[in-house]
Amino acid sequence: MRSRAETLGEALPALLAQAEHLASTVMLGEHGRRRAGMGDEFWQYRPAHAGDSASQLDWRRSARSDQHFVREREWQAAQTVSLWVDPARSMQFSGDKSRPPKSDRAQLLALALSVLLLRGGERVGLTGEAARPRAGRAQLLHLMEGMTRDLGEQDYGAPNVAGLMSHSRAVFFSDFLGDPEEVETALGMASDRGVKGALVQILDPAEEEFPFDGRTIFESMGGSLRHETLRAGDLRDRYLDRLAERKGRIETLARASGWHYLCHHSGQSAQSALLWLYTALERGR
Repeated sequence: MRSRAETLGEALPALLAQAEHLASTVMLGEHGRRRAGMGDEFWQYRPAHAGDSASQLDWRRSARSDQHFVREREWQAAQTVSLWVDPARSMQFSGDKSRPPKSDRAQLLALALSVLLLRGGERVGLTGEAARPRAGRAQLLHLMEGMTRDLGEQDYGAPNVAGLMSHSRAVFFSDFLGDPEEVETALGMASDRGVKGALVQILDPAEEEFPFDGRTIFESMGGSLRHETLRAGDLRDRYLDRLAERKGRIETLARASGWHYLCHHSGQSAQSALLWLYTALERGR
């Protein structure tokens, strides 16, 4: 595990550069909360109502109409977003040597999302004790170090909900190929605290296509599971049915908890996944 951590640590500067570049392709500048409240950015004019004070009126806008208008600002109170990036061995899988493992894509998306959120003044952290939520660019280093320290040895991971703050936001990145009941338990605990967020299921294209035939040995990344067959092609339909059932269950659990769900392939554009995720968090405010 130490060797793996050191290898990842050497790649962190490049990973951060990738994350910042990815974030820059999605959105630049500070974002608001899309509702009226305390803030500096103009949001909209609205007709004045009984009870509005004279100091709230925008006299320049009102002078162009027979009606009085109030200038509203966009609410920009910071919120807390906690991330869980599955550290299990299954995330190290890649079906092609030219394609990075699922863990690389999960970390890239998590860091790029963090860049966007921190730029907007949010507090971002990791679940558990690895990196408590904080604001500011320096937090990116703590997030990367936390992902490195949390590398696990188990085959499949379960969401860690420790440290989630009440009524905050959370994002879980995983292949979700472990016990779905553990995901259900985690979402239940998060919902009890009023936490909403998104599940991002990351799969390798080979896991979606099952391009195997003939004699094949299937073995989990940690080596705890092993299956050998002479006719792998005969398993394809059953495997795809089971995978579809698993994805459907994870999506159903997310929706039942008021969360968003995305299945993302490591061979797809990371930009589209980041844009979806950023938008999903905005919709959940």
